[in-house]
Order: sequence, then structure tokens, then C-alpha cells
Amino acid sequence: MIRRLILSYVALVAVALAAFTVPVAFTLTAQLRGDTEESVRREATTMALLLGDGDAPARQALARMAGAYADETPGRVEVVAADGRSAVEPLPLPAHPDDPAFGAALKQGRTTVDWGSRLVWGPELVVTVPAFARREAPAGDTRGRAEREGGRQGEGGAEDEDEDEAAGEPAPAEHIVGAVRVRYATADLSDRLWRIWGFRAILAVGVLAVAAGLGAIVARLLTKPLRQLNDMASRFGDGDLTARSPVTGPQETQTLARTLNQGAERLDTLVASQRIFVADASHQLRTPLTALRLSLDNIADGVDDELVREDVDQATAEVVRMSRLVSGLLVLARAEAKVSAPEPLALRELVEERLKVWRPAADERGVTIVLTGEADDLPRVLAGPGNLDQVLDNVLSNALEVSPDRGTITVRVETAGPEEAVLEVLDQGPGMSAAEQARAFDRFWRGQGLTGRSGSGLGLAIVKQLVTDDGGGVALRDAPGGGLCVRIALRTAAEGPRWISPRPGAPRSGG
Repeated sequence: MIRRLILSYVALVAVALAAFTVPVAFTLTAQLRGDTEESVRREATTMALLLGDGDAPARQALARMAGAYADETPGRVEVVAADGRSAVEPLPLPAHPDDPAFGAALKQGRTTVDWGSRLVWGPELVVTVPAFARREAPAGDTRGRAEREGGRQGEGGAEDEDEDEAAGEPAPAEHIVGAVRVRYATADLSDRLWRIWGFRAILAVGVLAVAAGLGAIVARLLTKPLRQLNDMASRFGDGDLTARSPVTGPQETQTLARTLNQGAERLDTLVASQRIFVADASHQLRTPLTALRLSLDNIADGVDDELVREDVDQATAEVVRMSRLVSGLLVLARAEAKVSAPEPLALRELVEERLKVWRPAADERGVTIVLTGEADDLPRVLAGPGNLDQVLDNVLSNALEVSPDRGTITVRVETAGPEEAVLEVLDQGPGMSAAEQARAFDRFWRGQGLTGRSGSGLGLAIVKQLVTDDGGGVALRDAPGGGLCVRIALRTAAEGPRWISPRPGAPRSGG
């Protein structure tokens, strides 16, 4: 968003600069061209007047003027006589006296201007001016003179003689005695043109750079409240329910910040209330169940009747099942209520710690637990505190219950890409059908296998809840050679502190 704001601001400044500087630059270019053309034309006309006088002193003055013009300016002067083939002493004959410009000047008395290009200009500016000689004409011969002067004035090459006509004096008749051409190199004009446009281009780049800097400052100021809201939402999504956003910025962002803060406050209150309820329910439910089981055990110790003892044992089994059900519900409730930020954990080290806890129980039935997969360079995974321990305990508990005696449980740890690590637990039990695998994560669902008779139906539901909270996924599939494979995908952390292994504790299972 900041980049778009900066680009928009710079684009607006660029349009404003273009609208202001480009017309000015074109105007200055046109003015430079017009001033140069006027100056060169004026010099050529002056030389043509000297050529038209016809006497030797005038021609000497013309030669000196042409030499000084060549020395002091980037131009040179060419002069040709009226026949178009002869030189005018003491000036040399031009290289191409028969070109169309000389022809138009000698035959039509027309002044021509050639810039050499239609765009700006070519390498040189060429101005060709006819030279007229004066002689006395009859007073009544005004028509021909008017026609000649009209053509000359149309080309900028005649003087105004209204005073002679008003006085009624005889007007001088004119004829063409030669032509003067000035070739003016435009290299200096090109340099001046580049300075005109280059200065404005550099100025525009500087202005745009300043505009970009100011735009970045303004954009960051405008988007600062949005970044604060985003930071608050990120912390909130990671489990920090105390995250709040400062109420700053425009009125709209202040209103949004207040709304989000109020929602976060209410959610924090609800989660805290649910945690309190879970703690109270844990105490209130477990205590009477424990007392009931103790009472049944006391009754069983003092009864000799086999029928009564059988009924007491059946009641005790139901109390035990109810206790496991309550424990599973409490664990699931805690998993749903607990919102904590995932932490980087060393997956293989954690798995090895939990397998040390479960191997004694497996050894009692002759079941072997094997750990395979990558041992080195395994990335750390993101999981909430205690979540992965609970997941492993539930999965290993189910695998141990369904495994036959002297069977094997395989635990595999490996990477599945740059951002995912996989933990798989494979058993050699009866497995599940496709329909059972689809319903295995439902609460209170129990299959028809060994776990269906004694489980609470909450173990895999707890596993799914904990793994999903950490941003991972869990799925069931058939194990090669029979049995069930529980595949747990976990997010990896590129960097972070290593997990410190806790003291091995007793296996925990939600049933």
C-alpha cells in the first residue's frame, strides 16, 4: 500500500511537471529558432544591399563583412552573380551556384529559408536573399514596381517606399544583380537546445526524487495506524489475547481500532471465563467419581457373595469409563479454550523423550516401538507448549491398544518440503475402513476394534484440535502391510530457540 501511495503521488507530480515544463521548453525552442532565423536573415539582407550598390567600394565592404561574419560566427557567406554562373569579385564562386535556392532568388526574386529538417533543425540553416540594383524609372511606371515590391515584401526582402509615391517623384526601377547565401551551422543551437531540455529534465528528476521522499514520509504516516492494526491482528492470531491497537490516525482508523479492541477485550473475557469453568468442572467432577470408586472398592473388599462382587466390579468398570470420559472432555475443553502462541520445538528430540515414557508399557506386551526417519538437519516445528506431547500420547496410546502382542509400532519423522515436517505412527492392528477413517475424528465416535470397547471416543478429536490449533493437519490412511497410519503434518520454523526437553512424565491420553 505504501508503494502504491508513493507511485500515485509521484505520478501526480510528474503530470504537473510535464504540464508546466514541456510547453515552456517548446516555447523557448521556438523562440531560439525564430531569433536565429531573424538574425541570419538580417545579415544576409544587409550583404544583399551592399551587393546591389554595384560599385567597387561596396563590394570591398561586402568582402570584409563576409570575412568578419565567418570569423565571428559559425556561418559562412556565398555570393553569386545574376547569371548564376559567375563569381562576384573579390568573393569566390560558390561550390554549387546552380542549386534551386539560388535559382529562386535570381529568377523570381524570392528569399528562401531552409532549416534542413522538419522536426527541429538540420546541421545548418541556409538563407538565400536576392540582391536588387536601383535605376530611375518613369513616374507612371508604378504597376511593375508595385508588383516587384509586393513579391519582395512577401519574402521580407524590400523596403517601404510610400513616401516616394506620396511625393509623386519618379520611383527607382530595380533588377536582380545577384544573390547572397548565408550557411549558418546549428551545432551551437543544438547545444543550447540540449541545455534547455536537459536543465528541465534534471530539475524534473530532482523534483520527482524529492516528491518520492516526501511521498514515502506521508505514506508511512498515513499507513501507520493500519500497520498497528495489522500487528495487533497478527499477535491476536498467534494467541496473544492481550494485544491491543493504539487509537491513532484518521477518524476512520480510530473507529476501527476501537471496534477491534472492544472485540478483543470481550473475547479475552470469554476465554478466561471458559478456562475458569474448565478448572472448576475438573475439580467438581473428578472428586465425586474418585469417591464413588473408592466406595465401590471398599464394598468389593467386604463382600463374599460372587454375584454381588460381579455387580460391584461391573459398577467399578463403569465408573472407570466415566472417569476416562470426563478426563477426555476436560482435555478437549482445555485444548479448545487454550490459545497460546506456537513455539519452535526440536521434533525428533521431543519424540525420543515421549517414546522413552511409552516403551515400558509396550515391553509388558512384547510390542516394539521403532523410530525411523531423518536424524540430522531436521528443522524445528511450531507447536504450542505441551500440545505435541498430548498428541503423541493419544496416538501412541491408541496404537498400543490395537497392536497385537509382539507386534511393532513404527514412528517415522521426516521433512515434506521447506515449510513442513511429517510425523507418522504406524501400527499392525486391524486398521479402519474408509468409512471409519472419515468419522474417526468425530467426538464420542468409537470404532468396532479394540479401542471401541474401552475408549472414550475423544482421543483423535483431541489430536485434531491440538494439531489444527498449531497450523498443522492430521489424516488417517492404511499402513503398508495392514494396520493404520496416523500422519501428522506440522509447520516448520526456520529460526528459533531449541526446545528444552522436560523431565519425562507419565503417558497422557484422552481416551
